Amino acid sequence: MRRVKLDRIDRKILSDLQQDGRMTNVDLAKNAGISAPPCLRRVRALEEAGFIRGYHADLNAEALGYGVTVFAQVGLSSQAEHDLKAFEALTNSWPEVRECHMLAGETDFLLKVVAVDWDAYQRFLTTKLTPAPNVSHVKSALAIRTCKNAPGVPIDLEDELVAAQ
Repeated sequence: MRRVKLDRIDRKILSDLQQDGRMTNVDLAKNAGISAPPCLRRVRALEEAGFIRGYHADLNAEALGYGVTVFAQVGLSSQAEHDLKAFEALTNSWPEVRECHMLAGETDFLLKVVAVDWDAYQRFLTTKLTPAPNVSHVKSALAIRTCKNAPGVPIDLEDELVAAQ
């Protein structure tokens, strides 16, 4: 794995884009203290190097009718690599699963699931998740409210960042 040094300008660009992915290149360049053409070259280089994976709109789940968020802790009967990959592929086919994290410890996977209401989550649980191959148990935790939802990662604008690539 190659290590790449990101200078202050790269970190500022990443920080600004993480906060506002629709920021114009002109504004991005002004904030970074450089002109627009080199700023665009840096953004493209950061994209090509894999530091920027994409640009997304932050949608309001409740406004779109998804009033319930549940974190499902899933245990599998087998942790063989092909069984783990099969479960991951299955979760990718379920649109209600918004995040899937493989964990170390007692729980094999943590899923973030959105649903219109509790009954819709129960249907997902009983028709898709629980009967899925290799699933041995599921523990559901209903989210009451979200007090923080910060996308991305913290970026220190002061200290030089050496990133793995």
